[in-house]
Amino acid sequence: MVAEALPPVHDGIEPRLEAVARDHGFAAFGIARADAAPETAARLTRWLAEGCHGDMIWMESRAGQRGSPQGLWPEVRSVIALGMSYAPEQDPLALAEVPDRGRISVYAQGADYHDVVKRALKAVARWLVAEAPGAEVKVFVDTAPVMEKPLAAAAGLGWQGKHSNMVSREHGSWLFLGAIYTTLDLVPSAAARDRCGSCTACQDACPTQAFPAPYRVDARRCISYLTIEHDGPIPVELRRAMGNRIYGCDDCLAVCPWNKFADTAARHRAFLPRAELAAPSLADLLALDDAGFRQVFAGSPIKRIGRNRMVRNAAVAAGNSGDPRFRARLEELLGDESPMVADAAAWALDELTS
Repeated sequence: MVAEALPPVHDGIEPRLEAVARDHGFAAFGIARADAAPETAARLTRWLAEGCHGDMIWMESRAGQRGSPQGLWPEVRSVIALGMSYAPEQDPLALAEVPDRGRISVYAQGADYHDVVKRALKAVARWLVAEAPGAEVKVFVDTAPVMEKPLAAAAGLGWQGKHSNMVSREHGSWLFLGAIYTTLDLVPSAAARDRCGSCTACQDACPTQAFPAPYRVDARRCISYLTIEHDGPIPVELRRAMGNRIYGCDDCLAVCPWNKFADTAARHRAFLPRAELAAPSLADLLALDDAGFRQVFAGSPIKRIGRNRMVRNAAVAAGNSGDPRFRARLEELLGDESPMVADAAAWALDELTS
């Protein structure tokens, strides 16, 4: 139930709040009422009922909280939606024709966005509480049951494109989203308008046909889901389409025409690509043990998938490479303690010898 006694609106606080947010590295800012995206819960319910979330059981188990801000925190009145740019300077698809190298999604080539964005969110929230005594706040970035994209669209940061991700006129498809929930009644921003028009570039680019319809994604066919969230053998019928993608997939984002307006100068410096993650050698990845994996991916969001999923992904990529030099290492992986790694190695060897 919404609290009766709420902190008063502080005239003029919104422009100052935006300035503080930008000082802390946020390139996009907007405010939405907590009830600004009422269709979210119904859309989430349909998506879950169709099983499109795959193994992501947490999406289902906390659906009631995820469906609306008030479902998570009844007292929330406003949502401050914020975005950090990670716009790449290089073509994210450039490694498609370099089969002995793994392709890592642009977002994961730098520092872990969870840490960077949350640290900045907390700093902005502290400022807000100091300026508006009595206000309550909660900060969220990706790990809580929050539907950041519909809220960001309601706050005017951009719109959810046909690939279901955010698209911004200023930043293209390259924004990390965070949210500050507050009990303050803040002046909302104008909601964004969908500007996808008749374009189907993102739908057409998907190598695994993960979009059953515009604005809908079936995670079970999405390479990002398969290489990151899925903890088991990758479906055989999708392996060839993965190419050399070993962590995530940028194809639907990279082809969006709005990216030509993305200002790379707005990118947060923490997300500059690390040399060892920009074009990693598949041979090196296939040789990783647990300790080696932790060393290579320390400070990266990749660390959360663990060694086994990464080597599984690299084995599939090796099988797609057509390069017989991978055979020796793949043969060693046939006896790997992880069944999914051994399975991927066996498949890759068959691909290289057929």
